[in-house]
Amino acid sequence: MSAIEKIEEQFASLRIAKRSVLSEEPAYLLDIDISGSAQSESSRFVAVSCSNKSIRVYNRETLNFLREYSSCPGTLNGVRFAHVCDSLVFSACSDGTVKCWDIRLATQKAAQVFSGYPSNVFISFDINCSDLMICAGTEKVETDTFLVFWDARGSTDCASTIRQPLGVYSESHNDDVTKICFHPVKPSLVVSGSTDGLVNVFDINKDNEDDALISTCNSDSSVSFIGWSGKGYEQIYCTTHDEGFYWWDLAQLDTEEPIMLLRILDARDSVCIENGSLNYLVGGMYHEKADRLFLIGGTATGDIHLISCSAAGLSLVGALPGGHSATVRSFCWNLAEESLLTGGEDAQLLLWRPGAVERSLAKKMSMKIASSVQKRVRVHNSSLKSRKK
Repeated sequence: MSAIEKIEEQFASLRIAKRSVLSEEPAYLLDIDISGSAQSESSRFVAVSCSNKSIRVYNRETLNFLREYSSCPGTLNGVRFAHVCDSLVFSACSDGTVKCWDIRLATQKAAQVFSGYPSNVFISFDINCSDLMICAGTEKVETDTFLVFWDARGSTDCASTIRQPLGVYSESHNDDVTKICFHPVKPSLVVSGSTDGLVNVFDINKDNEDDALISTCNSDSSVSFIGWSGKGYEQIYCTTHDEGFYWWDLAQLDTEEPIMLLRILDARDSVCIENGSLNYLVGGMYHEKADRLFLIGGTATGDIHLISCSAAGLSLVGALPGGHSATVRSFCWNLAEESLLTGGEDAQLLLWRPGAVERSLAKKMSMKIASSVQKRVRVHNSSLKSRKK
């Protein structure tokens, strides 16, 4: 059996093991991250960034709700756990800060606050693989767009302190910085994506922004997701807000070969789905063992599609119907445990495991609440997005 066939079989075997209990204030689930492999199951967490401006933390095995953090009136964007100390959870805030909370403490107060400059409105961020550096991207204010950097060392200190930036990059993007993603194993490499269509790769060990900029790739459209892929993670890719997909090989930068691996203007027209269609892309994930990049997409009614990427194009691997009742906005695939977490506009957090059996009462209750959420919350409609050709 080939690696792709094995993944196809694993994906097809996924069933809903747990659903989160919906809170009194249902919200879209926009981003998901899981903590590292802790010693005990009780200290393994999943954190979710919600459209009601909050971060919710759950037990990873049971999906029991544990904590909720907010930064009102600011909006929290994105969620990441520290890699080493996995009780620390971070989020970027529209009030010009990146906040860090310690789940071990029964307090709403941030353990650390990383403060930007007065005009900064942060809408994206990431923390590098060594937990030493944080980078956040801003909305465009007048003519300014920034990538702001902080030294993250000492985030484990319990005393709440305010950290000032180490510095900024201000010349490489000219519109909102929508996504930031550090390299999985090289702590000095970071890629940023923007509504200006540019995907920039930096080596932050260099002395200035000009020297740090390794590569600029152009998607010609607003970037919605970015990531690293390939052996040694020498490739970068992005999806766009009009459902495009772009994939580049940085290993070819110093050669005569083109760095573009694949360019798909609209994935909805490129992926053939029997008795259905692809409505949107959620994001991507590189599978190390199979050496294959995958995209997660779906339908407005909540079906989830797994899509394989190759230089020849995009192809459907499998589908997971019947879990969500509305657009899926976030996912986290844990390859070590062969489990998948998904969050959507139906305010549901689902844990999928191979061969799992769900209790029907929990499903009936959650679907009932989910339908009431849809009536109260504005439904995202991917067909309203401009289809840039």
